[in-house]
Amino acid sequence: MKRASRRRSSVWDCFEQEGKVVRCMKCDATLKYCGGATSTMISHMSRHHASTAPLDEDEKPVICRVQSLEEESTANSEIMQVAIMSSNINIMNANPTERDCGVKRRPKRSSVWDIFVRVDDEVHCTMCDTKLKYRSSTTNMMYHIKNNHQGTASPLRGINKGPSSSSSSMPNAGVSVAAHTEVTELISRMIEKDMLPISLIRGDGFRELLAYTVHTYKMPPAEDIVRLIEGHFQEKAEELLVQLGKVEKVSLTADFWTALPFQRYVTVSCSFITEDWQGRSVVLQTHKLSPDSHTSTDSVTERLFNTVETWGIDGKVTACVHNDTQGILFTHECPPVTWDYATCFATTLQLAVSVGLSEDLVRIIVSAGKLVKHFNHNLQACEALEQKQVHMCLPQHKLIQSSKARWDTICDMFERLLEQRWPIKAVLSDRTITNRQEAQMLEIEDDCWQIIENFTPVLATLKWATTVISTETEVSISNIYPITFSLIQTHLVPKENDVEQVSEFKLKVQKLLQNHMEVDSNGLASKPALIAAMLDPRHKHLSFLTPTGRLSAKVKLHELVAKLDVMTTTVGLKDEHQEILVTPDISQEAAMPSQLRSDTKNTMMLLLGDNYSSSYATDSEAQVDYYLRDIAPSLDINPLDWWKVNGPRFPKLATLARHYLCVPGVSLPSLLSESGQTFAKMRTRLAPEHVDMMIFVNRNA
Repeated sequence: MKRASRRRSSVWDCFEQEGKVVRCMKCDATLKYCGGATSTMISHMSRHHASTAPLDEDEKPVICRVQSLEEESTANSEIMQVAIMSSNINIMNANPTERDCGVKRRPKRSSVWDIFVRVDDEVHCTMCDTKLKYRSSTTNMMYHIKNNHQGTASPLRGINKGPSSSSSSMPNAGVSVAAHTEVTELISRMIEKDMLPISLIRGDGFRELLAYTVHTYKMPPAEDIVRLIEGHFQEKAEELLVQLGKVEKVSLTADFWTALPFQRYVTVSCSFITEDWQGRSVVLQTHKLSPDSHTSTDSVTERLFNTVETWGIDGKVTACVHNDTQGILFTHECPPVTWDYATCFATTLQLAVSVGLSEDLVRIIVSAGKLVKHFNHNLQACEALEQKQVHMCLPQHKLIQSSKARWDTICDMFERLLEQRWPIKAVLSDRTITNRQEAQMLEIEDDCWQIIENFTPVLATLKWATTVISTETEVSISNIYPITFSLIQTHLVPKENDVEQVSEFKLKVQKLLQNHMEVDSNGLASKPALIAAMLDPRHKHLSFLTPTGRLSAKVKLHELVAKLDVMTTTVGLKDEHQEILVTPDISQEAAMPSQLRSDTKNTMMLLLGDNYSSSYATDSEAQVDYYLRDIAPSLDINPLDWWKVNGPRFPKLATLARHYLCVPGVSLPSLLSESGQTFAKMRTRLAPEHVDMMIFVNRNA
């Protein structure tokens, strides 16, 4: 007898198969199709298209009220269930005894299994193909559905219900509003502190981490995070505007930098000294530069003017430190500036080192780099080097590779090579580790080792100079000329035992520093760095200058003090200078008769004036003379701490010190500072539309 063909389910009138998935023709939802079973499609139609589902008459879903077994003994509540009725079974007319005495009733099944399929120890979502670990609990699946599919077609019964919905289907409907707000705030703070691109929140890995740690947290759109950061930006900007309004003088730094793809920016920062003699540096704005920045409409100088006007510091700028090597700050079309320009000292030293490196020195640097690369990438050579270090009782240090972006790493590489010279030679001469041809390519000749040994102390001195100037916690502008003259007059003077290449390097660097720092210029006394050196009690004697140079600097200091407009009242001045009055000899006064002492005092006051004893102390010239004759403190003190204590003795000079000691020696960030290097790397990954805001909130945190 021929077998009757199997009846085709009418659910296929609403679905079409596409490989291993089926697509609903009414809502374009896609479901996994394992072949043969149509229960998932029927369930989908009954939930989302019950009124229009084209099912056969004997397959139409009938909504009936059936008492739940779990709730029968407690609340006797009724739930709505969907049953597929066939022509052979009529639940509505069936005898209760027939229903109860039939096949054993199946335990209640969670509705999450309507869209999840179990595969070994995982469950797969049929709507988005997400894979989750299965640990005999459906909680993770519930969270997944609520966070990802609630807005479209949630398959969980009661997931969108109000407060009266059962807690068994979803544990307490997620985090509270306060907790959700706190998590969002923490995410925005993380992006600010680590200078992360805002697109981070769209990453699958980040969302999976949040889903695991904060199960019911729903990630807000990127626009909400941007609005939060913009709010922080506005708060910090308002605070900074108030603080800048109380400051008398500030200095600017213009830090030019480049981000891929070849986008140039300038970050304008501001430094000042607070009333309690604490130095502070803040970022004001970051401007994107066009490829042609020499036009008058897009000049950097005009951008600096706009920044100064925006932040209300017009007329307060003492100097601007920059790392511009292309001369774009000096376009003739721009209006004349009211402040002095100073080049970042670290940039000047970097340029000097680059110019001073001859072809022989460059060849030695390249050869040393190849040698270090061999030991860092060859496991056998690296292990052999460690063994040789142990046998020769040397520190087990790894070799350091130099970087093209930082000349100071050349010094680090040479110092480590000199330390490990003999273990390196032992490994290269061992034919079981290094073959002859490879050893000939890597070995450094003895005369090159001599050059390295002679050249490393010079590089180390220049590195120390840059490190001192690049400090972010102390005054640096006042150290520039003392260090410059020390390098020119002492450390860069060729010696008898110097090899030819090192002597040539010293002379080149020495000449560049002399020209670039204008040490022989007649206008040296007007340079902000030299004025700051005079206002630094450690360098006020200016012993590195000639007598003529010291006299010119002293005259300049007198001029600056004379021009100061002291905005204090007469009472305030008297109180301020009270402590510097000379105390009379009490023993001699006591020996005089009281009447005679009083008459003499009154007579002298009539002849010479009431303020005779304190006039010299308040006179501008006297303050400068007293200050210069005072004993200089040691080099390890902080000049701001010194002025905090001695400022009342020299009030006008203290005002000048606030004006000039706030000028940094390098642009932000410093070239050799670890924090500066990290900041320089992080800012290059920011989107152009957010770079100004992100740098502002990060550096002003």
